[in-house]
Amino acid sequence: MSRPFFWHNPLKLMRWASREKPAYFWAIAIGSVGPALMVVVPPIRARMGDVEIEQIPHSYPVPTGPRRIPKGYDDP
Repeated sequence: MSRPFFWHNPLKLMRWASREKPAYFWAIAIGSVGPALMVVVPPIRARMGDVEIEQIPHSYPVPTGPRRIPKGYDDP
């Protein structure tokens, strides 16, 4: 049984794939960088001064005390 071509000469295979099947090659190349960016990007963002934004409130704060009913907007 012969060894797979990739393990024999990976650079030659990647050079061939970049010419013959560029969509697959670049999809795999860019996709393989994603997990590393999850570790690298947050510390760089923090060092550059980017802070987490406040969460959007999910409810309106209910005022305390009695409700004031506006006057002058009644139907005739």
